[in-house]
Amino acid sequence: MFTRQWSLPYPDNGVGRPAFVREFQLWDDRQHAAAEQVEAVLADVDLVRLVFCDPHGLARSKTLTPAVFRGALRNGMDFSPGPFLFDTGHAVAVDFLADDPGVGIGELTGAGDFVVVPDPVTFQVLPGEGPRVAWVLGDEYLRDGSRHPLSGRHLLRRVCAQYAARDLAPVIGLEVEWYLTRLLPGPAGNAGNGFGTQGAAPTVAAVNAGYQFNLDAYADTVAPVTHPLSRVLRDLGLPLRTIEHESGPGQVETTFDPLTALDAADAMLLFRTVTKRECARSGYHASFMALPGLDSFDPSGWHLHQSVLNTTTGRNVFGADEHAEGLSAEGKAYVEGLLARARDYCLLSVPTVNGYRRLAADHTLSPTRIGWRYEHRSAMLRVLGAGGTTHVENRVGEPCANPYLAISAQLAAGLDGIEGRLGEPAAGGTEELPHSLREALTAFRASPHVPRLLGEPLALCLAKLKESEATRYETWCATAAPTGDQVTEWEHREYFPVY
Repeated sequence: MFTRQWSLPYPDNGVGRPAFVREFQLWDDRQHAAAEQVEAVLADVDLVRLVFCDPHGLARSKTLTPAVFRGALRNGMDFSPGPFLFDTGHAVAVDFLADDPGVGIGELTGAGDFVVVPDPVTFQVLPGEGPRVAWVLGDEYLRDGSRHPLSGRHLLRRVCAQYAARDLAPVIGLEVEWYLTRLLPGPAGNAGNGFGTQGAAPTVAAVNAGYQFNLDAYADTVAPVTHPLSRVLRDLGLPLRTIEHESGPGQVETTFDPLTALDAADAMLLFRTVTKRECARSGYHASFMALPGLDSFDPSGWHLHQSVLNTTTGRNVFGADEHAEGLSAEGKAYVEGLLARARDYCLLSVPTVNGYRRLAADHTLSPTRIGWRYEHRSAMLRVLGAGGTTHVENRVGEPCANPYLAISAQLAAGLDGIEGRLGEPAAGGTEELPHSLREALTAFRASPHVPRLLGEPLALCLAKLKESEATRYETWCATAAPTGDQVTEWEHREYFPVY
């Protein structure tokens, strides 16, 4: 075949900023070595999806040709800041046309681009037939080469560095509940959609009746999807442990081997994104929404298992004894940190209107009060294991939370406990978790610990995003006047399609 040769005046494809990585020394030795390996295999790839995690926990991406990615690998790629400006329903929450958008980041004025730099360590080819598509996570930077203050991945790296400075390494285990439903014919869901209004959610059917916990026969009803999915997850190198049927109709629980904190957050983002993609390809819809607005559905949670490793001795510092049950002094201090910051940071683990429906008294295995117990699933913090396997399970989170923000908050709270930085309990403090997004947002704004953890820009930005989301919901309720405690149409439209 004879094809025209087009003139390309910019050999680096005009992406990012020339030699951005080298100029600002953004990579370590491991990343430089990985970049050379990536460049060597680009000829075997058709497309590269460059991804970052937005504040809402959703993967945002651009799909690049290998030639363009070769330039972006070392120059970075320009991205619009829209995901930092829009709330969950795509309403403008940060006024980027104002002289001061109000979050302390001048580059947001006028919605100017920021730069996403691929992390070559995360490069991998997605399994499947058709075009060979690679996936690579990126880190967000301002145009002057500084770390983007709204980046959750940068935040988690910073928290992990605080542990490393003390010869400690946090270890995270993922236990995630989600729903598998069968897609039915119906409209695309665009009618009435726009900035701040979401169209109709997908029309789906339950795959079984549910409410037969771990029933093997119900595992068979999801197996045509979950078995191929498990193969894809293993092909991606994810350390899959189990896939099992939970309580609700088509509710699935997936667990993974313990990982380092950054790897766990990366894995959570990849797992959710790939699961939705693979299920859709099979004619199904996967949702990580806490409680879909469907008949007889039970809430889904994200249980975050946590421990801390002493990198000098290789010992799990939570174990009081080599074999016996019990928490060490460090383990108890870590737990005290999680308890002390539970209300301050709840917004980061339960970031949606819908997520707070799960934290209700009628859902007996979902926590409502701040506390901990050994091997008790009604507690917010469940301590389990013995000796080297001793760890803490926080049962608060919803499955769609931003993994970088949720894990960072847990680790920061635990470290405050270990280091004795908890201070005096707040006057008039409560033992209950927030009952709504509005209550969680109020606690988030009032906390002096939030800006210390997140930095002022990210704290302000998240408050604006969640204020917009909560206000839109409250405005809808004032007009629609929903009755009872059922999941509203607003919630189902807002979260079921995208989460």
